Order: sequence, then C-alpha cells, then structure tokens
Amino acid sequence: MTRFATLILMACNIAVSAEDAGVLTGLDVLQRDKFKVLHDQRVGLITNHTGCNNDGVSGVELMAAEMTVNLTALFSPEHGFEGKLDISRIDDALDEETGLRIFSLYGKTRRPTPEMLESVDTLVFDIQDIGCRFYTYISTMGEAMRAAAEHGKRFIVLDRPNPINGVDVAGPMLDPGKESFVGFHSLPVRHGMTIGEIATMLKAELDLDLNLTVVKCEGWQRSMFWDATGLTWINPSPNMRSLTQALLYPGVGLMETTNVSVGRGTDTPFEVLGAPWIDARQLASELNAQKLRGVSFVPIRFTPDSSKFKEEECHGINIIVTSRGAFDPLKTGFAIATSIRKLFPNDWQADAYLRLLANQNTLDAVLAGRGLQKVLKVSRKGLSDFRGRRQPFLIYE
Repeated sequence: MTRFATLILMACNIAVSAEDAGVLTGLDVLQRDKFKVLHDQRVGLITNHTGCNNDGVSGVELMAAEMTVNLTALFSPEHGFEGKLDISRIDDALDEETGLRIFSLYGKTRRPTPEMLESVDTLVFDIQDIGCRFYTYISTMGEAMRAAAEHGKRFIVLDRPNPINGVDVAGPMLDPGKESFVGFHSLPVRHGMTIGEIATMLKAELDLDLNLTVVKCEGWQRSMFWDATGLTWINPSPNMRSLTQALLYPGVGLMETTNVSVGRGTDTPFEVLGAPWIDARQLASELNAQKLRGVSFVPIRFTPDSSKFKEEECHGINIIVTSRGAFDPLKTGFAIATSIRKLFPNDWQADAYLRLLANQNTLDAVLAGRGLQKVLKVSRKGLSDFRGRRQPFLIYE
C-alpha cells in the first residue's frame, strides 16, 4: 500500500489509538467525526509541526487525504512550518508533500492578506500553545481572526491543552496601549486558558464579526499539566524542549530582553540564567535565602553557542523545580529580577524588562528596589477582574 493510500485509509476511519488515549485534541476529534465541519470547504490551514494527531500524523496529511475536504493553502507562524527556525523573518515556502504554498505569517506580513485568502472559505488554526501571553502563537491566531472577519471567512480552532494547566493565573496584566506581537490582547502573563478559549474571548472583546467554531479537546481537565494528558510532547519551538521549560518560561522568559542570557544556545534554555557580570554564588545565595516554595538555585557557569553572549562564559543560576505543585513561575521570575536589581544595579539593563512585562507599574516597583512582596502585590493588580472576564469563555471543567 502506498503512503498516500495509507493516509486516505487513516483519514476515513476512526483512529483506534486516539480513542484509547487519555486526551483527544481538537484534531483527533475532527478526524474521529470524519471532518464534518470542513465538508465541501476550501480550507486554509494555519499550523506547524505541532499540528499532529495522537498517532503522530499531521493535520496537513490528514486533510490532504480526506476526499470531503479541499485543502487549498497553508500558513505558518514564528519558527516556520517545521518549527526549526529562530530568526526574525521567515519567507514563504512550498510543501513538497502536497505541493501547496506555505504562506509565512512571520515575514512580510503577520496577517493573512486578501491574496492569500482568495482560494479559502475556512481558516483552520491548529498550533500548540504553552500558556504564556508573550508566546506569539496567540498573536498569529488573533491576526488571522481579524483577517477572517474582515474578508468573511469562517474560522475554526482545533483546540489543544494548556500544558502548564488551566487553573493558575498570574500577572501582571498588559497595560492598555502596550499591545504588540508579544502582547496581542489584555491578558496576564500566565492566563490559564487554552487557545480555543482565548479565541472565543478575542471574538467577543475585539467585537469581531466572525463565524467562529472551536473543536474542543476531550478528556482534558483544567488542573492537568501536559504529563497527565497521555499526549506526546513535541517541542513547540526550538528552545521550548520540555514541560519544565514551559513552566519556567512565564517568569524566566520575561528576562530575555534584558542583558542576561536565559540559556538560549545551551542544552537547557530557561533552566539557566546568567551573564558575564553576575556573581553566580552571590545570586544563588540571595535567592535560596528567600526560601521560595518548590524551587532551588545552583550557581553555574555556562557558555552559549548562539544567541546572547555567544561564546562568552556566563555566571548565574540553574533553576531547579523541586515541587511543581508548590512552584510559582512568576514569583520566581520576580525574585530573580529583584535580586539582580539589588545585587547588580549598575550592570543590569533593567529598562528592557518592560518589553515582555508590558506593565509600567511592575517595572517601576522593580526599579525602585521595593522588594519581592511589594512587586508581587503590584503585579497582581487587575487579576481578579481578569478572572471574571475569562469565566464566560472557559470551555473545560
């Protein structure tokens, strides 16, 4: 049997292994239900290497083999269609398997253009998010939703779990007027929502005239971390290589616009942080003395082979999560920021912290040396209102 014939057989039948899995993604549910919501549609699929079913078969392959679906265009986000690129601009490409053009939404434009949508009736979004505001897949979806609304296209989100759970929420909130591609909408840094839930929020709060459908996950509960789902981990981007790194990212990732390395160019991005000007033992001692729950800090030296401080020895910390249930990524991130501000005020270029933080009052508290507890108090302003805002859009228990 040829590979294409095998794919047709897979697309036309319920995937038995997917039925047996603990959690079904939106793509698994779509396949199980024989692609009914896409019948007789010209489909543009926004996806990357994470858009696979429980058998590891990509949505591109499944839709290309499904006789009732007309897959006409592909779109890719930051890091590209295969999720391997870590560059500032990505060009269009050609998918050799289907012969379809892959329109880059991280190149000349970050929103589908009218020309890109000429052959499309329905845009489908299927990309794994990691639950952090400044991870740009949310922005890619939001821009595509705006384009779909403007040009009268249906929009379907194939939902996927939030890998760092859908319960925990942590600020700060995005300041009004600081919207950007790393801060698309008024969300806290850790929003505790799935990509499908965010889509329903965007439709309502941006007042989009949009025919939106979310194909829900099955079997996922809000309290679940990724390792409880039974789903295979696929690195969502080149430097997001484990669930631990995804959990650390909301706090540690905030620092990477400043003059510190967060481990890009090492084997453990976001698990280490440092710079040539940091005293590793002094920083680790300062942080360990704060007795943060669920985490400890080990002084370390590392030399990135790419990215910031390439080929320079950095001194800093290895961040060890000792109890995931007790660990607070944002509290840890602010502990690191306030400690560096206290110990190395003349070396840390702290103003750049605002780029991803996107909350002036929180930055001001850090710069003023107000201490961790006061910074945390400032960072939590608006979280109660956000929890009320998000409640109508939550899909899962």
